[in-house]
Amino acid sequence: MPGFASISSAQLNRLIGTPDCPTLIDIQTDADFAADPRLIPGAIRHPFDRVADLAPSLAGRRAVVICQKGLKLSEGAAALLRTHGVPTENLEGGALGWAAEGLPMIPAAILPASRLWVTRHRPKVDRIACPWLIRRFVDPGARFLFVAPSEVMAVAEKFDATPYDVEGVTFSHRGDMCSFDALLDDFQLHSEALDRLAVVVRGADTDRHDLAPQAAGLLAVSVGLSRQFRDDLQQLEAGMVLYDALYRWARDGFDEGHDWPAGRKG
Repeated sequence: MPGFASISSAQLNRLIGTPDCPTLIDIQTDADFAADPRLIPGAIRHPFDRVADLAPSLAGRRAVVICQKGLKLSEGAAALLRTHGVPTENLEGGALGWAAEGLPMIPAAILPASRLWVTRHRPKVDRIACPWLIRRFVDPGARFLFVAPSEVMAVAEKFDATPYDVEGVTFSHRGDMCSFDALLDDFQLHSEALDRLAVVVRGADTDRHDLAPQAAGLLAVSVGLSRQFRDDLQQLEAGMVLYDALYRWARDGFDEGHDWPAGRKG
């Protein structure tokens, strides 16, 4: 049972990947972080002695602070943020406790320096699924540029953006796997729920509906969204809701069926 103003790894893990996830702030010292340079999914690094600087940007939001062991640094930082009106908890056991439970952690070395990503305009499946994954598990503040296919690489260079789902870049299709799979691999985000969702995304994106019965439905909805929205960013916001729902299905509801009338036999 977590102590006062604390949250357990299990409780936090249930929130990560959902719209209700708090802002996660890793305040480990540089020396502590260097001992295991990985981040809890969605966490940002910030010096513990300047954590109050974040208070204005956290207005109206909940936060969790993470130090190495969940002791003095996170206790103090959480208490300080609370004096600024930010509901804040510290992660019980800290980053070490999280790692000891075998929960996913992202190698800091793979994280792009820029928060900008760029891909082809008029997205369908992968180009919406990938931003959802990035915002929910990698960088909640990531921004996405949708541009003409011929200009993706030039825009990436000129605007210091990370290209994805185009040929010849790191985060793209690899053999039979799609860009969503590449992100899961490189950011080490594999879990039962995300792997289950990845099969559906892969089946819809590569027209292999035999991989999962839900793939055809995802393709249909994705094509419908692309026809409904002329603005790619508006489509992305609608797609975030779609993938939030699919993630909850993949995590909690994948074995649930439905019929009518209830309890029908034969």
